[in-house]
Amino acid sequence: MIRVLVVDDDYHVAHAHALSVARVPGFTVVGEAHTGAEARDLVASEAPDLLLLDMYLPDFSGLDLVRQVAASGERVPDFLLVTAARDIESVRTAMQLGAFYYLVKPFSFAALREQLESYRAWVERLDRAPEADQHVVDALYSLRGTPSRRASATATLQPTMARVLEIVSAAPAPIGAAEVAEILGASRPTAQRYLAGLVKKQLLDLDLSYGTTGRPEHRYLPRRR
Repeated sequence: MIRVLVVDDDYHVAHAHALSVARVPGFTVVGEAHTGAEARDLVASEAPDLLLLDMYLPDFSGLDLVRQVAASGERVPDFLLVTAARDIESVRTAMQLGAFYYLVKPFSFAALREQLESYRAWVERLDRAPEADQHVVDALYSLRGTPSRRASATATLQPTMARVLEIVSAAPAPIGAAEVAEILGASRPTAQRYLAGLVKKQLLDLDLSYGTTGRPEHRYLPRRR
């Protein structure tokens, strides 16, 4: 389970975000903080994997929280900004500090779920990758925050096609239809049909690998940006 700390100065908003996170498989909320100091203490005591982090806090900003944790020598959790801050400097600074993504309030549950699922796939890929060859690096960068075009496209996917996309995104290397079919619990032609559809939607890339027979093997990986 991915452990999430929700940080927002508004108690009602923080609780709503916590309920939303709990609806996404693979995530659990380990606490809610409403000030920077409270969040800093909970980071130390709960060791969350991910911060759902507001920019505006009563004592110091969400980005100052990230800086303080880094300066303390503790491991800095990954963080996803959820904020009403719209100035470009805030976005620029968040990116420089390593924000996984930046969601501008108000946003839908679907938008938050998309980013959490993207983060989960990113973590799974990191855990499974034996080394960082170019395919792995490309896939990790493609998963780090989901652009709105991809978010709107995946939101309309049929459930099985969405599952196929998740399988490919979590794979440590380009994956073939037979492997996808085994994980999916479906026939190879069924998996191949969904894979082809995802390539057509520009959500996956097709990688042609040539084996000893000289015939190309179709393998798939997340769409490169």
